[in-house]
Amino acid sequence: QVQLVESGGGLVQAGGSLRLSCAVSERTFRPYAMGWFRQAPGKQRELVATISSAGSTNVADSVKGRFTISRDNAENTVYLQINGLKPEDTAVYHCAAKLTTYGPYDYWGQGTQVTVSS
Repeated sequence: QVQLVESGGGLVQAGGSLRLSCAVSERTFRPYAMGWFRQAPGKQRELVATISSAGSTNVADSVKGRFTISRDNAENTVYLQINGLKPEDTAVYHCAAKLTTYGPYDYWGQGTQVTVSS
């Protein structure tokens, strides 16, 4: 069973930055495509960034220019760098992993809370 553990969330002021990390237990991390999602209270879960096994990235238009996804295959970790935080970024951020290109994500972390104060 693949396990994902997020860290790096917290309470920050608007305009600040955070780097979220997602550690993956699977030794063969490289083949997995990874994604970062967020869910704010009362809202639907939103996909904010993805990175393929080859390192190709996509970032949602709503956060483009502020969010950056990256991965370190040697450390079995995927990161989400968030700059220029806004109160509307407040949410629980989850990472997810899958082996297929177009299929659903198979494995999910428990999430890390990001709270942005104005």
